[in-house]
Amino acid sequence: MSKNIIAEALLEIADGIESGSFAKKPKIGLTISGSEHGVENMLEAASLAKSPHYDIVLIGPKADTEFELVEADDDEAAHKKMEELLDSKYLDACITMHYNFPIGVSTIGRVVTPGIGKEMLIATTTGSSSMNRVESMVRNTVAGITVAKALGKENPTVGILNVDGARQVEKALNNLRANGYEFEYTESKRSDGGAVLRGNDVLQGVPDVCVTDSLTGNILMKMFSAFTTGGSYESVGYGYGPGIGEGYNRTVLIISRASGAPVIANAIKYAYDLVLGNIKDKVQKEYTEVNSHCYDAVIDSLNTKKPASEEAAEAEAPPKEVVTGSISGIDILDLDDAVQALWKNKIYAESGMGCTGPIVMVSEANVLNATEILEKEDFL
Repeated sequence: MSKNIIAEALLEIADGIESGSFAKKPKIGLTISGSEHGVENMLEAASLAKSPHYDIVLIGPKADTEFELVEADDDEAAHKKMEELLDSKYLDACITMHYNFPIGVSTIGRVVTPGIGKEMLIATTTGSSSMNRVESMVRNTVAGITVAKALGKENPTVGILNVDGARQVEKALNNLRANGYEFEYTESKRSDGGAVLRGNDVLQGVPDVCVTDSLTGNILMKMFSAFTTGGSYESVGYGYGPGIGEGYNRTVLIISRASGAPVIANAIKYAYDLVLGNIKDKVQKEYTEVNSHCYDAVIDSLNTKKPASEEAAEAEAPPKEVVTGSISGIDILDLDDAVQALWKNKIYAESGMGCTGPIVMVSEANVLNATEILEKEDFL
């Protein structure tokens, strides 16, 4: 026993001399079964990711490898073993595929955008932060900010992808900011600016954190990762990222069954970056911070349907006018109610869809008055 202890100590000293650091090296796990490209693809990824700064531990079927291997016969056994090793703190993080997170936990993808080669986080890409789409995107924002801070960005910029619910998400986030939760919006590169992102912004990597729903985020990840290969092999980026959620304490990163060795190798490095950035501490700190600024109240407001006004529901359209003025920033889910609110106030309005999303159309003379009414009625 004493000989083994001495041998381990000498190996640690040798590793410390080689790496320049005598701190305990993190252990990053990788499950190696389930890939569409075979176990060989996973072993190649481990070789590509090899580093003196961390150890790689493989979990899966018996294989000829230089790395430590914890044997598991199938995906279910591998995930069970992975969870045991994470919970016992033998592993600091693990990369896997086809893993089910609980509701409330979703993953933060990390891509390299083709426009200017900038890294960007996509919040989120798998899992579900909530069963409510808008609530989910608000929660995704906090998760994305948390990961960005773990990667060393102390004040990451946030943009909201222009999907259904984006304006409601923006309103909720504005309420959080008004309550004292600090974060910085990005500014769209399009001429009308704002924090709501168009496709151009995503391709250029304008925000540090791109907020969207998981299904859309999953599609974006696949497009960014496999656009050079026609979709058959993910060759670019860092994978679908870590599952983040309040109270969730495992650092599990997701890759796709279509992920190629370069992406899996980057996912291992992504895991190391998160361990180095104390991701678990960052999660606890960020959720403590946001909860101190009425986070629950903002979330609850998204699930409380605004009661429809009987007067608004029965409002008749005022005499028709030429509507060449437009008011944007209203969520598509609220568009009809916004028109009704203006009719109630004797302003003729129509709903429409502009280049940047839903709009309410009124006469040029009524734009200012209509905007004030919609702000008062909480549509803007």
